Amino acid sequence: MTEQLQHNQFHQPLVLDSSESSGALTGNIHARLAHPFAVVDAALRDPTHWCDVLILNVNTKYCHVSTSDAGIVLTLNIGKKTPQPLEDTYRLDFTYRVAASADDYFQVQLDADKGPLSTRDYRILMEAVALDDGETFLHLTYSYAYGFAGRLAMNTYLSTTGRGKVGFTIVGTQPDGQPEYIRRMRGLVERSTMRYYLAIEAYLSAVDAPPAEQLEQRLQNWFSATELYPRQLHEVDRAAYLDMKRSEYLRQQTMGMP
Repeated sequence: MTEQLQHNQFHQPLVLDSSESSGALTGNIHARLAHPFAVVDAALRDPTHWCDVLILNVNTKYCHVSTSDAGIVLTLNIGKKTPQPLEDTYRLDFTYRVAASADDYFQVQLDADKGPLSTRDYRILMEAVALDDGETFLHLTYSYAYGFAGRLAMNTYLSTTGRGKVGFTIVGTQPDGQPEYIRRMRGLVERSTMRYYLAIEAYLSAVDAPPAEQLEQRLQNWFSATELYPRQLHEVDRAAYLDMKRSEYLRQQTMGMP
């Protein structure tokens, strides 16, 4: 991937791709992180840290870690890009496991069997490997499957509110010379995958800050990173995002399972 990492539309060592098969969507990101493997390992092997990562996403309303007969479970509530009571959001229960672990490599998997509107088989997979120069190479996958109700809901969204939304894959050139980006389902999964990647990067970039300052740094980092790609990721202004996320983080810290 050397050529793709050095020359891409992101102007950073990052490669994003997506695929759509019969009833399933997948987004993949490969990236070189300017963080030592030990830092990435310590931060992302802990399931409680994953809640601090995932809450940065504008659509994540709440995250809670618990244990069950299935092992460690991350309960995730997703919803709109505006403040919401939890009873109006969708809940997904992700089983969390460290699928592989070594001195220079680890893999974490989060799997949810069921989601809203007939969606199913959600997976967030992250693997990281140490590089010789002290940095880390990361691979992130976000995928899910959907049935008739899920397809209908996504098509409705893509025909109304999400009509002008695009992804990151360049599929052609417009008459004015500007790139033509992929749309529809693959555009949808590419935006989601990028948001999760940027949340990981925002979390890692704040780990050395004093504890009392880490949340604010993570929030500012995530929003600033998304604004580098306004065509795909801009949803709300900075003040609205910060106010919403501070409130949601406080709710996450002060209440138990919804």
